[in-house]
Amino acid sequence: MNKPQSVQKSGAWKASVLTLFPEMMPGCLGFSLAGKALADGFWDIETINLRDFADNKSQTVDDTPFGGGAGMVIRPDVVDAALKSVPHVNRPIIYLSPRGQCLNQSRAQELANTDGVILLCGRYEGIDNRVIDAWKMEEISIGDFVLSGGEPAAITLIDACVRLLPGVVGNAETTLDESFVDGLLEYSHYTRPQVWEGRRVPKVLLSGHHSEIREWRKMEAEKVTSKRRPDLWSKYISGVKEAQTKH
Repeated sequence: MNKPQSVQKSGAWKASVLTLFPEMMPGCLGFSLAGKALADGFWDIETINLRDFADNKSQTVDDTPFGGGAGMVIRPDVVDAALKSVPHVNRPIIYLSPRGQCLNQSRAQELANTDGVILLCGRYEGIDNRVIDAWKMEEISIGDFVLSGGEPAAITLIDACVRLLPGVVGNAETTLDESFVDGLLEYSHYTRPQVWEGRRVPKVLLSGHHSEIREWRKMEAEKVTSKRRPDLWSKYISGVKEAQTKH
C-alpha cells in the first residue's frame, strides 16, 4: 500500500521500522485517525529493509542457531548495520518480542512524549541476542501470544502512540476519559434510540445531573473492571487504599 502524501511538520514524531517486509507499512495506519495525522504531518514513518544490509548478493539475513534447534535466527551484524543507519536522538530502540514487557497505556504515553521510536521487527526464531544487549534495546510485547513477525505489533504500538500526540485527536479530553487512563476499564456507552429491542438507556444518563452521571460512570467502570480484569482491579484498589492512607 502506498504511503499517504504528507507534509512533515518540524519536530514531528517519527517511527523508523526495521523489517524484512517494508511493504507492510503503513498498512492500516494509512487510514482513519492515524492516516489523517500522517497526511497532516503530525507524525512520519520510514521503513528500513534489513536485507539492504546483508553482506552477500542473495541478501541473506539469517543463519542456523548455535546449539541446534528448529528455525533460523537473524544475524547480529545485519541488525547492527541497519541500526547505525538511523538517527537515535531521543528515540528509544524497541524490539517487538513476545518475551518483552506488555505494552500498556502508560508506556504508550511515555513513548508519545519522545521524538519517536525505532522499531525492530523480528522474524523466524528471532534476533541474535548479542545485538539486543549491545544496543540496550527495550523489548515490548502486545500480549501473551506469538505472531509470525513483529510488523503487526509495530503497527499496534505506533497507533497507540500516534493518537496521543497533541492535535491528533480533535477533542483532547477523549484520551483522558478512556480505558486504562485511571487504572480502570472504560464505562459503557449509549446513544439513540433510547429504547432498542426492548432495552433502555440507563435513566441516570437522561437525567441531566452531571454529578450523578459522573458517579454512575465511575461505578460502572469499577464494576466492569472488577468483573473482567481482576488484575487491574487489584492494582486499582491498592492505589485507592494507598491514597487514603496518605490523607
